[in-house]
Amino acid sequence: MSLTRRTLLAAGGGGLLIAQVRSANAQAQNAPKPATGNNALRIAMPAFASDPFFPADGSGDKGIDMELARGIAAELGVEPVFDRSAVTFDGMVKQLMSGQADMAIGKLSRTLQRGRSILYSRPYAMLHQGLLANRLNLARITQGKPPEQIIRDFSGDLGVIEGSSFATYAATTFPNAQIRRFAGWNTVVDAIRSGTIDMAYRDDFEIKKLMVDDPSMTVVARSITLTDKVDTIAIGVRPDNPHLAAFVDLYLDLARGQQVLNTDEIIARYRQGSKA
Repeated sequence: MSLTRRTLLAAGGGGLLIAQVRSANAQAQNAPKPATGNNALRIAMPAFASDPFFPADGSGDKGIDMELARGIAAELGVEPVFDRSAVTFDGMVKQLMSGQADMAIGKLSRTLQRGRSILYSRPYAMLHQGLLANRLNLARITQGKPPEQIIRDFSGDLGVIEGSSFATYAATTFPNAQIRRFAGWNTVVDAIRSGTIDMAYRDDFEIKKLMVDDPSMTVVARSITLTDKVDTIAIGVRPDNPHLAAFVDLYLDLARGQQVLNTDEIIARYRQGSKA
């Protein structure tokens, strides 16, 4: 092969390499980004507080979910912009469905119904479902039998928070119960205190947290953990951004070490925060 021919081949190979590099750079620039425009990550979070996950709107930025939100935004190299307008958990889901938010982080339970409309990360917390029962009403219903024997056939008044996952679970878990929907947890607890409802349905963490905050509740109420029913907490992602959903899973795996918090760990954090 002549020197001239070798030179031409080398030059042609170099040109091909340059063209490949330019093509790769162009593809990288045009590839879909996990976060949407304006160099911001729009994060839906409820207006109310749920310690130790997130504080009430305008009450600081501490909490498990706040840390997650800021950590994900930092790894994406964008600013977290919080939308605290949702007054229910389902309100956050609607913000994802409408494209008003990129992510929803706020002790959001996974349900099959929500999963038809939004994307979910893998769980970062796993709780059990639980019941808070008025002691007098429970004694009347059980008539001396262990509560576990009558729970699944329960046909009394069952309180749930409107727009929560438990408002969805209730119809299938307790098909014979009379479902009573309340605007918030405080009004559900008041109804338990007064005996207006027989039991309240929520995750075991919130029920145990109530007993930590107000030990006098043990006089009028009893907690029951449904050990065969779990409540998995995850991050919601708008349905048209699977890249972001995959990145959130990667963040939970690599930056969080695949940690899945349980009730005891969250209660310990809550107790520590209460003493601070």
